[in-house]
Amino acid sequence: MRAPCVARSIPRRCRSCCPPFRWAGRWGRCAGRWPIGGPPSAAHTDGRKDGGSVTKTKANGIEIEYETFGKKSDPALLLIMGLGAQLTLWPESLCEGLAAKGFFVVRYDNRDVGLSTDFGKWGVPDLMGAFAKLMKGEKVDTPYLLDDMAADAVGLLDVLGIDRAHMVGASMGGMIAQILAARYPQRTLSLVSIMSTSGRPGLPMGKPEAVAMLSAAPEGPAREQLVAHGMKLRTVIGSPGYPADPTELRALVERNIDRRYYPEGAARQYLSVLASGPRTDLLKTVKVPTLVLHGADDPLLPVDCGRDVASLVPGAKIEVFPGWGHDLPKEMVPKLIQSVSAFCKAA
Repeated sequence: MRAPCVARSIPRRCRSCCPPFRWAGRWGRCAGRWPIGGPPSAAHTDGRKDGGSVTKTKANGIEIEYETFGKKSDPALLLIMGLGAQLTLWPESLCEGLAAKGFFVVRYDNRDVGLSTDFGKWGVPDLMGAFAKLMKGEKVDTPYLLDDMAADAVGLLDVLGIDRAHMVGASMGGMIAQILAARYPQRTLSLVSIMSTSGRPGLPMGKPEAVAMLSAAPEGPAREQLVAHGMKLRTVIGSPGYPADPTELRALVERNIDRRYYPEGAARQYLSVLASGPRTDLLKTVKVPTLVLHGADDPLLPVDCGRDVASLVPGAKIEVFPGWGHDLPKEMVPKLIQSVSAFCKAA
């Protein structure tokens, strides 16, 4: 049996401002302390020929796994990934391409995902109960908020000795980047919000098939069942103009599952999105140069969500790409490198 679909019981007016994502279901709750992929690794450093490294460090009271590309002397560019997504979902070709353009690129695992500190001791959130409280205007109990995740990013910059960085975030990572630009302008060179949203109530919902898939659970806990589910998920939310090669997609899904499969962390992250509320007023206070990048065919966060962000930030620019969905296909990498590097250099 599948885990019950929580999203179908969520009032539509709440779903409109908090787009559904997948969260921990039956398999996430009974997978044990360390699901497939094992426990977070011990602190380590893996130097690369380009001067970058893979490292775990303590920042803002937690351990953060991060990887760098390029020269430390170059302007810093912080890549912030979305809900339940590990740093590995930033394509290495994108990271290397941005480094080649003259940036010191940092990608990292947010708290509660990948090899960074998890909040498993807090437990699996009651999302239905949280929605009910939000609908009544009541406070929701949560282990952290998006502001805490933004503080993690600042803490990582502190550890790296970086005074200011270009904040580049995708999806939920875009929300975190928005908060950084608004609350930490002294640390922000520019903001690049990718396939994200302000969370404003009334924005269009994603396509029904994408919403349904994101709220579904794997058929079972076996590795092949998790891989099949991950491939279907990424196909549904992917780019219609750039369909993924099945072999390459399977390799990506397998690599992320083997690194760490941890759906209950995504559930807590989703709870933090809900509890943090919309950023409508906050975005109006952003003073740093801002670029919004969005796919015209995003099935999860429709392009109007990106347009809304651009309309709220004074002076923001927006680029819309036909055929692009809610992923980072290899065909989009050269375009993203060009858009991001050109904007950040001019900021």
